[in-house]
Amino acid sequence: MIKELTCIECPKGCSMKVDVENCRAVKVAGNNCPKGVKYAEQTIAKPQRILTSSVLSEGLALKLVPVRTDKPIPKARLAEAMDEVKRLRVKKPVVAGEVVVERFLGLEVNLIATRDAEIR
Repeated sequence: MIKELTCIECPKGCSMKVDVENCRAVKVAGNNCPKGVKYAEQTIAKPQRILTSSVLSEGLALKLVPVRTDKPIPKARLAEAMDEVKRLRVKKPVVAGEVVVERFLGLEVNLIATRDAEIR
């Protein structure tokens, strides 16, 4: 089976055709760099994404604190992750890179702030 993918590993956004057999990428065409092959193989076998979002704050200068996961999470769990983000509140000052939630969703992934948020 041939699956069409757009690579997101670099700004080129290569359109690739991936020959898939037994849930594995056996041939990749259309990539302009080696990152495309790795992306296609990983996307077919075990799709994962970095989650980027914002968390509501209480008592801070920013109403929304931008956050992201420090590692990719399974793509199948993105909706669950967004539901969890909606429930969160940042109530103390944070600096960019600081962990907001350790072991987010029970995974070996942290949710980190991507911008400083100080008290009003």
